[in-house]
Amino acid sequence: MNKSYGIYHLLGIVETLRGENGCPWDREQTIESLRPYLIEEAYELLDAIDGGKIDEHREELGDVLLQVALQSEIRKENGDFNFDDVAEEISEKLIRRHPHVFGDVEVANADEVLKNWEKIKKKEKKENRSVLAGVPKNLPALQKAQRMQSRAAKIGFDWDEPEQVIEKIAEEVEELKVAFRNNDRDEILSEFGDVLFSIVNLARFADISAEDALRKTNLKFTNRFMLLEKEIEADGLNMNECSLKVLDGYWEKTKAKFP
Repeated sequence: MNKSYGIYHLLGIVETLRGENGCPWDREQTIESLRPYLIEEAYELLDAIDGGKIDEHREELGDVLLQVALQSEIRKENGDFNFDDVAEEISEKLIRRHPHVFGDVEVANADEVLKNWEKIKKKEKKENRSVLAGVPKNLPALQKAQRMQSRAAKIGFDWDEPEQVIEKIAEEVEELKVAFRNNDRDEILSEFGDVLFSIVNLARFADISAEDALRKTNLKFTNRFMLLEKEIEADGLNMNECSLKVLDGYWEKTKAKFP
């Protein structure tokens, strides 16, 4: 099979769906109306990756690709650009930003690659942009915080040791305690954000994704809590009538099964 057949088969189907005799739902979609679906499909793709099932991963990649194809088709109808333009632009960008692969630039490690990447990106923009420019506004908050911290660190605005970050977290927690004692909602909100921001910075020092870490903990909590519900029901108890001490006992049991 021609390697390019798959993508052009998809583009043909999307064009038909958007055509005069196509699907009423697909025909009425706009760039704005597709926004929530793009976000939803991206998160479903993350779930598939976390689940580790290859078939689901392939399927969800296809769903994300469909969103790209749909938006490209809408732009084509408006005379703006088409899918080939999208593919060509990212191809040119990859070549331009990898001179160590497609040119004669030499790099010693991944850190040098990233530094060159940022320099090239800055040259591509005519205006004098902030180092934080280009961080997507709609990123999840934890992910955005970590991205901004990484950008700032590349120009030397950073701690030297993780212990300094831990000290900063402790400092921010103390300020949060004061905010609670003052019972000031705005102050609590602000100081709570500072605590989270500092914890994200520690994740960056540990070279882990704060977003991934919290997502995995959310999944762990879900698994433990659902098992807790099942075991309480199996013992003939009503969860709403159980004391916190009883619930905590069941919780400790579930932790052993989902460490």
